[in-house]
Amino acid sequence: MRMRLEFTTEPFDLAEPPAHALTAREVLRDAESGGALAAVEVGPFGNTAEGERDAVVAAVGELLRRTTEAGATRISLQVSVVDGAER
Repeated sequence: MRMRLEFTTEPFDLAEPPAHALTAREVLRDAESGGALAAVEVGPFGNTAEGERDAVVAAVGELLRRTTEAGATRISLQVSVVDGAER
């Protein structure tokens, strides 16, 4: 089953990316370079990635741990099944 992850971290800082935003990018890029996630897009107002269910679930766990340690006070996320949904 393939899933798509979309998320943002807060608080926002338009002057420069806060530590939690940089950490979130690092988590995604590490997972992408390891082959676990694909279609990774990072931006100032949201981030997305796709992967197999277990990879996305692992990335969410890592994301929550590391971004809160880096100062995030809110992480808004959405996970959608993009194909292979069990019926």
